[in-house]
Amino acid sequence: MEGLRGLYAGFYPAVLGSTVSWGLYFFFYGRAKQRYSDSGKKDLSPSLHLASAAEAGALVCFCTNPVWLVKTRMQLQSPLHQAQPYSGLYDAFRTILREEGFAALYKGIVPGLMLQVSHGAIQFTVYEELRKIIANSRSKGTRVDAQSSGELLNSGDYAVLGGTSKIAAMLLTYPFQVIRARLQQRPGHDGIPRYMDSFHVLKETARFEGIRGFYRGITPNLLKNVPAASITFIVYENVLNLLKLTRQKE
Repeated sequence: MEGLRGLYAGFYPAVLGSTVSWGLYFFFYGRAKQRYSDSGKKDLSPSLHLASAAEAGALVCFCTNPVWLVKTRMQLQSPLHQAQPYSGLYDAFRTILREEGFAALYKGIVPGLMLQVSHGAIQFTVYEELRKIIANSRSKGTRVDAQSSGELLNSGDYAVLGGTSKIAAMLLTYPFQVIRARLQQRPGHDGIPRYMDSFHVLKETARFEGIRGFYRGITPNLLKNVPAASITFIVYENVLNLLKLTRQKE
């Protein structure tokens, strides 16, 4: 009924959300690490890596929740269930503001915060600690300092580290994503949402679907996000290394 276009429902808000989220996340995360390490003068412990990532996740969640809400609704909408489906990103924002008010853009913010904070904290802590282990093991017997991981690791290492840390984070935090998505569904014709709050989602999902319900859709999410994380970290680390080399030459 929807054809090939149905497979790309929510494509534009997904691209916008991912671009803005990653950009803001690395910005906030870098600033937090710089602050906690006293501008790089001291090494960060795992707990401070965790705090940096959690702080970045919370800030990103407040900035991007409206975009993820629109993405979720555009992916779930169907001509069979909605009298007037959203025609696009702008129409979705306009319709939500007109029919439900500004507060509707922040539906699912509680599980969203728990997702962003815990997911980012786990992913970046696992990434940083694994990178430290590899750098330390490779620096033994060489004159290269383990802190100069850019000289010890390559793009293949960054791909593996990015993918591994993403898998760990997704397996541990995916239930929050399911809860958020179900809360963000568009209300029915009567204007009454299917789920009232996070606890309602938790109770109904556990009652009718069991633990498997909290991991519904995880396979396509892994197939999408793990390669994306690997590519993102390859680009991020190589750009950082390039900037460091440029500064050293100056």
